[in-house]
Amino acid sequence: MPTLPQKAHLFHSLHHAPRAFIIPNPWDIGTAKLLVGMGFQALATTSAGYAYTRGLSDYQVDRDQMLAHVKELAEATDLPVSADMESGYADTLEGIAETYRLTAQAGAVGASIEDATGRADDPIFDLSEAVDRVTVAVQAVRALPYPFTLTARAENHLHGRADLKDTIRRLQAYQEAGADVLYAPGLRTQEEIRAVVSSVDRPVNVLMGSPGMNFTVDDLSGMGVKRISVGSALGRAAFGAFLRAGREMAERGTFTFGEDAVSYADMARLLGSSDS
Repeated sequence: MPTLPQKAHLFHSLHHAPRAFIIPNPWDIGTAKLLVGMGFQALATTSAGYAYTRGLSDYQVDRDQMLAHVKELAEATDLPVSADMESGYADTLEGIAETYRLTAQAGAVGASIEDATGRADDPIFDLSEAVDRVTVAVQAVRALPYPFTLTARAENHLHGRADLKDTIRRLQAYQEAGADVLYAPGLRTQEEIRAVVSSVDRPVNVLMGSPGMNFTVDDLSGMGVKRISVGSALGRAAFGAFLRAGREMAERGTFTFGEDAVSYADMARLLGSSDS
């Protein structure tokens, strides 16, 4: 198994390749191992996907639970893991710094920090406060003896604030605060993506997997994107199949969903086990 510094250097280098890479988002050990078998080079956690496995909605998992989940995934494979740490799981700057120190201790070599408040009436932090939060997270990970990749997220477009100028202003401020990767989930058009990429000089992550978002890796690479994630989309796709199967049984009394299910033998092969 590679060492943590080796994983960190590999993860850092992926963001500076000529072509964008996909960082898929598993939600447990099994899905992480399946993605490894498909040849992906790095993994990212999904706070929503993991919350669903706990019978919770997104943002209802606490920091200790999330850190335990990050540790579990980081130890499950040889791949670098980046952690979705929401808004830092703390109201104070000291608490935010502690979150990212603990994230590194859990075995992640990257993590994200959002500028969302979690408050419906005021969903986005004021820019100055958001910058302070990014700054302390950066300072915490810069103290590590390897290049921990910190991603700063501008959440405007997920909260009904389709103000591209403000989103770009925020990403530029997070860049100045030291963030390694910049991410504005919810961008939907080529024009928006190109505007963000051209406004910063750090690698940009784009969220895919939303209805109507039909860009390919080649398309996004051509726009200058360096990293592509899918957030909770893989988890929701899996739960969608589960719900369709459940409804078929409950409402029609039929079982045709089994025709599309992966076989028992294939699951054993993909997970490297011959146990019954």
